[in-house]
Amino acid sequence: MLRCGHTTGTCAAAASKAAAEMLLSGRSIQSVSVATPKGIVLNLPVEDAVMNGGSASCAVRKDGGDDIDATHGALVYSTVSLSPSDISVDGGEGVGRVTRRGLDQPLGESAINRVPRSMIRDALEDVASAYGYTGGFSVVISVPEGRRIAESTFNPRLGIEGGISILGTSGIVEPMSETAIVRTIETEMDMRAAEGAKVLAAVPGNYGRDFADTIGLDADSAVKCSNFIGEMLDRACALGTDILLIGNLGKMVKLAGGIMNTHSRNADCRMEILAAYTVMAGGDASDARRVMECISTDDALEVLEEKGMIRRVSELLAERIEYHMNHRTGGRIRTAAIVYSSVYGELCRTSLADSMLRELGGGA
Repeated sequence: MLRCGHTTGTCAAAASKAAAEMLLSGRSIQSVSVATPKGIVLNLPVEDAVMNGGSASCAVRKDGGDDIDATHGALVYSTVSLSPSDISVDGGEGVGRVTRRGLDQPLGESAINRVPRSMIRDALEDVASAYGYTGGFSVVISVPEGRRIAESTFNPRLGIEGGISILGTSGIVEPMSETAIVRTIETEMDMRAAEGAKVLAAVPGNYGRDFADTIGLDADSAVKCSNFIGEMLDRACALGTDILLIGNLGKMVKLAGGIMNTHSRNADCRMEILAAYTVMAGGDASDARRVMECISTDDALEVLEEKGMIRRVSELLAERIEYHMNHRTGGRIRTAAIVYSSVYGELCRTSLADSMLRELGGGA
């Protein structure tokens, strides 16, 4: 059984509770209990506890369980001081700032999301009640390694600068969950829509962004949807934004078969689909067999080039990609796709691709 962990939001709440207890009790805290939104109460060790006049600071270490990410092992600090009333929460060193609209927090705010803020407030209210304290607290959350860690996350693309986000909706890290990845994709799409985008370019990964550059698109404006094409299309429907998907044949051929999650562990019918379209394009059983024996889609294209069938197979793929994208979206938005090969270049475009590309400012 895989081991769960706890989020940076839980760390921030626990560290804040420990620091507040230190202030009100005058003694050092070795561990602290904190309730998560999922209903699980965690008892977490406290590190680097320091009293400094009118403030107290301590840290709780992020534990990703068996779903280790870039923040696993990072120390999340909270420095708490007393204030006349209310509870204020801000980010310090290593916690990013929001620089674009459409994110969980307003422009200019520290990237401490709504649920962690609520967890911090609840934890401090518990401490105040336990000690009969009627004043307020001023809280600063910091992650000394945050700026470095953020370089390996989506934060710079999302418009969060200077550090990581303090995240978590349940307080618990559930191992091997794809939810966080999908939510990151949705967040980027939300941000683009909030900025007024009516058409979004989407790419599965960095190769798609590189190809987008060659057809006149601003690659930085393209949403990276990874393998989650279906979820990306669902979010586009919810937002009412049209989608131009630009991808390598290795992934897009799966879409021609109606496969909306292109990770190989879900489905890898690349050669089966290409072999079927080889026959539909006029090839015989021997041609299909050769395609089936290929290791990569570029190898299969070499077979098709030899038989003079690349163009026709690509046209057939475009028709089916268009069909499956429209089937997933139910006609609620416009969809289009451009398919390319790293060896053979652009292969095909669906019927609306040219017009949507022009709307995005491209056109090569």
